Amino acid sequence: MPQFFVYYVVFHGMPTRPTNIAVLGSTGSIGRNTLEVIAASNGSMKVAALAAHANTALLLRQAQAVRPKAVAVTDPAAAGRQDWSALPKETELLVGAENLVRLAADESADIVVSAIVGSAGLRSTWAALEAGKTVALANKESLVVGGPLMTELARRKNAHIIPVDSEHSAVFQALRAGRREEVRRVVLTASGGPFRSLSLEQLAQVTVADALAHPTWTMGPKITVDSATLMNKALEIIEARWLFDLRADQISVVIHPQSIVHSMVEYRDGSVVAQLSPPDMKLPIQYALTWPERREGIAEKLDWSRAMELRFEPPDFERFDALRLGLEAAEAGGTAGAVVNGANEAAVAEFLAGRLGFDRIVPICRSVFDNHNYIPDPSLDQLFEADGLARQEVLRWSMQSV
Repeated sequence: MPQFFVYYVVFHGMPTRPTNIAVLGSTGSIGRNTLEVIAASNGSMKVAALAAHANTALLLRQAQAVRPKAVAVTDPAAAGRQDWSALPKETELLVGAENLVRLAADESADIVVSAIVGSAGLRSTWAALEAGKTVALANKESLVVGGPLMTELARRKNAHIIPVDSEHSAVFQALRAGRREEVRRVVLTASGGPFRSLSLEQLAQVTVADALAHPTWTMGPKITVDSATLMNKALEIIEARWLFDLRADQISVVIHPQSIVHSMVEYRDGSVVAQLSPPDMKLPIQYALTWPERREGIAEKLDWSRAMELRFEPPDFERFDALRLGLEAAEAGGTAGAVVNGANEAAVAEFLAGRLGFDRIVPICRSVFDNHNYIPDPSLDQLFEADGLARQEVLRWSMQSV
């Protein structure tokens, strides 16, 4: 059998069959872009399953368009309010968060797009890897919380984790330019969010509406707030540490407001390899779904007939302590990532609910991190426990500040 054919079959299955994809988090920004990429694939990709939390009206419309084997709703109350009479007859309706695990492990899916927001996506990511699947990972919390456990499971099951985040996709692509032992460091780019030039006093006056007005990307509320505090970059530092098997001191961050250079890899000879494209998530999504191939796609392309400027500047660690917190958590490992992530999810929820000031999000996360009961080599259950305790501590702080 020709070597190329064997290589193709190993990664894609028989060429006559479309790649079946389960999209967990289909109603969010990543999920909607994923469905656009699949629709434009000329039949080479097919949706096997969809899952969402509470946006059942959109989920139903998606199901009518792609006619998957199953759809799952993790919020039973939302599922109960929806009229499902128009759901395609061949599509099974599943209700309850436990069905994320079922869909992730189902043999009908070749690739699982893990796009559930927050640590809620961890168990389904784990189930997909346990089943030996390729995971297109947009749920960074899976590696932030359970990095070493997730990567070891992937190695043991011969599964693949392909990053969807634009920064990690950029690093993943740039790493193909050299050998791993030649890497000096990776440089994650950050837009800086809408508040990179504000003083500490001005940050204290930021409203929810201010924080949700991101200058470059269109994302969900939680991720948009994370971008404004730069906590998203802190979480990406932790994710990169485990995804690419790096030391914390091999990860740097640079502010790049144009969001054209998505990240870089610096090699030991001084060469820096970068991945550039307009800020369009369809590109990293498609690369994750077609890897190791590149195919024609619908993502926006750079217009080289127009002048453009690319600006880079070092981050202000005093104004944005989240970056320092991310580096410390990446170096510590153990329960550190679970605690930082859990505290941040709870703090952002309190901010969006109007019970916590914007400028208090990162300091509360810092306090919880500094004072938590650190476990250097935790089990998965201990990680979930650390996550829960961090959330409880944030709520306690939030109530005291009211």
